[in-house]
Amino acid sequence: MRVTVIDYKAGNLTSVLKALRHLGAETVVTDSDVSLIGSAERIVLPGVGHFAATDRLNSTGMTSAIRAAISRGVPFLGICVGMQWLYAGSTEAPDHAGLSHFPESCTRFPECNQKVPHVGWNSLETKGGSRLLAGVAPGEFVYFTHSYKAPITADTAAVANYIENFAAAAERDNVMGVQFHPEKSGETGLKILRNFLEWTC
Repeated sequence: MRVTVIDYKAGNLTSVLKALRHLGAETVVTDSDVSLIGSAERIVLPGVGHFAATDRLNSTGMTSAIRAAISRGVPFLGICVGMQWLYAGSTEAPDHAGLSHFPESCTRFPECNQKVPHVGWNSLETKGGSRLLAGVAPGEFVYFTHSYKAPITADTAAVANYIENFAAAAERDNVMGVQFHPEKSGETGLKILRNFLEWTC
């Protein structure tokens, strides 16, 4: 199984690549070669940092290639900022559009007596029927680091709570996103990545 990992210069890919290879996947990394998106069997969009970094996907032609791959049924997984990019946008960078696979927008955690960003281990409230989270029991812990979050909608596959409830994972058809870092989430994270690798349309 070959996984195309997109590098849009928004974070270290080492942990993601290591986890995928540990599970037996062949990985290829691209920052601008749309032909690798066209031939992809699986696509992963990782990333940390500012939502505006995703604008590189537009300038390199990757956004159009990703849309085409998704329409062909290629399984797609966005991680952290990669998940947020699947939405219409984020208040972190209002002038930068997301993919709009999910029509809502991401927002910052409200100011309160808890620190932002949300960093550390937190438990998941999984929703029934998620293929990406198959075998993940309610209450299992995963690792987060983020200041912005997606809203809870019909596409939400798991919820977590920090200051308030938010979408920890979203899933519709062959497109999936996780706000946490499965590559840093131990056996639970590997289980989720394995589900992604074994995804069949």
